[in-house]
Amino acid sequence: MKLGINLLCLTDFVTEAHLPAIRRIKAHGYDGVEVPVLSGDPAHYAWLGRELDAIGLDRCTTSIVPSPDASPISPDADARAAGRRHLDWALDCAIALGAQSVGGPIHAPIGYFTGAGPSESELSHGAEAHRALAERAQANGLYLSLEHLNRFETYFLNTTAQCRDYARRVDHPALRIMYDTFHANIEDRNQVEAYEIVAPHVGIVHISENDRGIPGRGHIDFPAIMGAVRRSGYDGWVTLEAFGSGLPAIAAATRVWRPLFPDHETLFAESAAFIRRTWDAADREVPA
Repeated sequence: MKLGINLLCLTDFVTEAHLPAIRRIKAHGYDGVEVPVLSGDPAHYAWLGRELDAIGLDRCTTSIVPSPDASPISPDADARAAGRRHLDWALDCAIALGAQSVGGPIHAPIGYFTGAGPSESELSHGAEAHRALAERAQANGLYLSLEHLNRFETYFLNTTAQCRDYARRVDHPALRIMYDTFHANIEDRNQVEAYEIVAPHVGIVHISENDRGIPGRGHIDFPAIMGAVRRSGYDGWVTLEAFGSGLPAIAAATRVWRPLFPDHETLFAESAAFIRRTWDAADREVPA
């Protein structure tokens, strides 16, 4: 297992000012960081990659689809083309960063709804775009990790069964799924069964408590989930995702309006200890 942390707990754009906190993340035993790629250019992420090399941290990225006007699943051809250009930009930044994966909800605009579930044409357009992106990612030594979101954030990929079916539709080895415990807590009735549904396609596991705060302080059954993950043979990124109220742009996207952890040091230390302890203690035997 490689322990990661999504840097959206700090910022939506990493600069030199955030390097001291990132060095503390390394000191707390994290193996890598998940860097938000929401703005900027490849040159900036090449700089950040050099800084992370110096600190000794591996990295992945997380990105979004910015708007219906640049969406790879849009019924409008110009919007689809803009969406594919946006995905290529996100991949360019990840390549410059030296990332292992491009993750996040890079399938549909967050907070945009059509009044129905995904249509066959939307699924087809998305699969075409993600197959092309996966091909390019694989050629550069990366893979994609599409993140399912709950029904209040998107209509496109909500459940793990939908994720499994979409991965089969794309049918490319570099297209994987980011399993997120927060979203699955809302959309799937049983997280162990949910993980088992999508296990062959998982590229990253997001550890996120039911309130988006410090894992282990809420009601998600992480020991059971970790057991399912370990029984599947998965041994990749297990990444903390937590949000605070100090970043208005992120708060608006995640609907977090209150502090969910006392300070970053508590978040870093307590989460790292909890995740490693729970992983090590996870029952790898199939229940009778």
